[in-house]
Amino acid sequence: MKLALFDLDNTLLNGDSDFEWSQFLIRIGVLDRELFEAKNLAFYDAYKAGTLNIQEFLDFQLKPLSRHARKTLDEWHQQFMRESVMPMITPQSRALVETHRAVGDVCIIITATNSFVTAPIAREFGIEHLIATEPEHRNGEFTGRVEGVPSFREGKITRLEAWLAERGWTLSSFTDSTFYSDSMNDLPLMCQVKHPVAANPDETLRAHAEQNGWRIISLR
Repeated sequence: MKLALFDLDNTLLNGDSDFEWSQFLIRIGVLDRELFEAKNLAFYDAYKAGTLNIQEFLDFQLKPLSRHARKTLDEWHQQFMRESVMPMITPQSRALVETHRAVGDVCIIITATNSFVTAPIAREFGIEHLIATEPEHRNGEFTGRVEGVPSFREGKITRLEAWLAERGWTLSSFTDSTFYSDSMNDLPLMCQVKHPVAANPDETLRAHAEQNGWRIISLR
């Protein structure tokens, strides 16, 4: 039994779904451009620099979910998928996922982006399992807060270990484990698997991969 882990943003996607979701809400007039765009850009820059305060970002990102009915959010997300997400999915990413699915590997998208944004994207890739930051909800509606441990940096290890434990597994249960990521923020988890793969890597991750002899690929 083999395990294939995929980061989502800037790895399987040629872009960042978290960033683009806020930009989409700005574009359709749900969020005020003057108030939100500069913050969205600043958080994205901090993420790429490895300095993101995840709690501050989640407060920014999840609050808009609490201001609208789930039915409305779902309708917006369908438009978001068509206009923003589908153009970010490359043939190379689809082919990579299919190589693992075809041989029966356990495939998981593991992402810091919240599950409301990412669950439909995982389905588009045909990946059954998703580990994502979970927005808190009550009676089917979002509260604007996060539930549990965010799936970010070391939190990805925590969330993966919990997911595996629920099924009676550990990483050592698998004869092979691979994790594809573009980001320095994923170095903690990449160091836990047998085969870390730097996919579309940022400069820090590329340097680390070259130094340690990790495979480097492009999905673009």
